[in-house]
Amino acid sequence: MHDTTIQAERGGTAAADGRRADRRRRTPRFERLTADGVQRGRVVRSPIRRVGRAEAFILRVVNNLVAIVALTLLSPVILIIAILIRIESPGPVIYRQTRVGLDRRNLGERDASIGRRVSDIGGQPFEIVKFRTMQINAEDVSGPVWASNGDPRVTRVGRLLRRTRLDEVPQFWNVLRGEMSIVGPRPERPTFVQQLRDEIAGYPLRQQVPPGITGWAQVNRPPDQTVEDVRAKVDFDLEYLKRRSVWFDLWIMLKTLPVMFERDGSGPTQGDADA
Repeated sequence: MHDTTIQAERGGTAAADGRRADRRRRTPRFERLTADGVQRGRVVRSPIRRVGRAEAFILRVVNNLVAIVALTLLSPVILIIAILIRIESPGPVIYRQTRVGLDRRNLGERDASIGRRVSDIGGQPFEIVKFRTMQINAEDVSGPVWASNGDPRVTRVGRLLRRTRLDEVPQFWNVLRGEMSIVGPRPERPTFVQQLRDEIAGYPLRQQVPPGITGWAQVNRPPDQTVEDVRAKVDFDLEYLKRRSVWFDLWIMLKTLPVMFERDGSGPTQGDADA
C-alpha cells in the first residue's frame, strides 16, 4: 500500500492539478526553519558533477549489462533463497515497498537549496523489490520504524540474507526497469525522507542522481541506526555526486564484493521493514 503522502500527491481535483502545474512553472520555493521562524532557504552552487549524454548512455549500458549478468549467474541462488523463505515462514518470497527515487524535475537546474522543499517528497516514488527478511505484517502495530540490532521481526533466513546482502538481489530488476542504478545513494521511504530532509542539510541533493543498490556510502559505512548515522553517510553521498563517473561506479562495484562478506550486514537497515 502506498504511503498516504504518495496518495496525496497523486490525488486531487483538476483545479488542484492546475495549481500544481502552475507551481512547477515557477521557481521552486525552498524554506528552512530558524530561531526567527521560517525563512527562504540558502541557495548554493550544486556540487553535482553533471555527466554528458555519451557518458550517461555508457552508464546505462553498464548498469543493464551488470544486472543481466548478475541475475543470470545468481539464478540458482535465487531459486534456493525462494525455497528457504517459503519453508521458514508463510508469506510472499518477494516484498515491494515504496521508495523515493530520482528527482527528475531538478536535473536541468544548476543550483540547489540546502533546506526543505515545501510539499515535496523529494523525488519520483517507485516500488523497490527485495527478498522478504521479516515476518509478514511486521509494521501493523508499530508503523514505519527504524530497525534495530537483534530485531525480533527478522527471520533466520533473513539474517543470513542481510549479512551477505543477498536480500538486495531482486533490485537488479529495478535497475533493468530504469528505477535504480547499480551505484548511487540508497533510496529511502517517503516517511523517512521527509524527516531527514528537515534534519540533515544537503540531504535533498542525494535525489539528483538515480538511487543505487550499492554506493560510496554503503562501502564506507555500516548500516544506519540513528539520524547521526545517516548524516555521516550523506557526506559520502555528496562526495559521490562530485566524483560520479563510469570509472568511479566500476570501482565502487568492485569494492562492494569484499564488503558483502567482510562486514556483518545483519544489523539494522533504516526503513527496510517488510510490511
